[in-house]
Amino acid sequence: MSQAAPNQTAPSAAAPLDFSVTRATTPRTPAEREAILSDPGFGKQFTDHMVAIDWTLEGGWQDARVIPYGPLQLDPASSVLHYGQEIFEGLKAYRHADGSIWTFRPQKNAERLQRSARRLALPELPAADFIESIRQMIAVDGDWVPSAPETSLYLRPFMIANESFLGVRAAHKVGYYVIASPAGAYFTNGVAPIKIWLSTEYSRAGRGGTGAAKCGGNYAASLLPQMQAYENGCAQVLFLDGETSSRIDELGGMNVFFVHGTHTLVTPRLTGSILEGVTRDSIMQLARDRGMTVEERDVTLGDWRDGVESGGITEVFACGTAAVVTPIAELKGPGMSIGNPDAPAGEITMALRHELTDIQYGRLPDRHGWLTRLDAGAGSA
Repeated sequence: MSQAAPNQTAPSAAAPLDFSVTRATTPRTPAEREAILSDPGFGKQFTDHMVAIDWTLEGGWQDARVIPYGPLQLDPASSVLHYGQEIFEGLKAYRHADGSIWTFRPQKNAERLQRSARRLALPELPAADFIESIRQMIAVDGDWVPSAPETSLYLRPFMIANESFLGVRAAHKVGYYVIASPAGAYFTNGVAPIKIWLSTEYSRAGRGGTGAAKCGGNYAASLLPQMQAYENGCAQVLFLDGETSSRIDELGGMNVFFVHGTHTLVTPRLTGSILEGVTRDSIMQLARDRGMTVEERDVTLGDWRDGVESGGITEVFACGTAAVVTPIAELKGPGMSIGNPDAPAGEITMALRHELTDIQYGRLPDRHGWLTRLDAGAGSA
């Protein structure tokens, strides 16, 4: 069969999956769970269950199930271990003041997972099954969604090629999984502006590559530059485009924005090497709601430097699922610096952050219909 076969059938053509549930025989006790939720960190502790769905070239998506959290059994010849054929997503479940559990724009994550699958020659999971897999997780592990301010349950859906085969082709056997990890407040001492490091030696992605897909290889490529950022006293690394090394691409795991005065918000345009962030899209909409002009265009390193020096660029921030919005005080690089390391968080930066998090936690009306209720008895808001 042709290598294109995994994606020849439209994702919406299949009937919705039915999930079986096998509960853990020794789940954490309520006391153990509460001890974890009191100081969860990020990505360190995991809930009692996980979702698994199988796919084969012959049978499509099948055997959807919720099972106890535990190790995956992989053959040493599994394709993912040799050719990196895998993708993932990241979203959060939020507990509102009335105890209900919601997530934020899961349809966008489902659609991005499909785009990533297409690029990595993996099968596309229907969006309805993606969202149902999240609901199924909450149905068994909803008690793991913390209630403390600015905390959440981080959800990590991912897909791997688990066929035992060493030939270089798209795998004919794939597994989709969802695991969940309680997440504490990202900024424990309040939102603090960060310094970021400019990578002049390495690129995150190139034209025609996998930059627009959410796959592990992109993040693996950023780890060495990220280590260099730490060594230079910076919290994150910034990448330039792989063709000219002059245009701003994105951070290792976040999109970047530039505030011009009080009326204009600029972010690098999507070129195929930049991940189309859900938070990025949401920030642009909230800025438009405020009457701001939002521009998606090329931004060069020179534009950044000149804008800061002239006062035209008044604020810079990054955004992503984990931290939501992070103010940027200074860009550092070999022999260069842009910005002021002591600069406070910008007014517009913080206003957008507060508005977005207030929507996510149900403190403001959801005027765009972004929230989807996950616990029993309700659908979208």
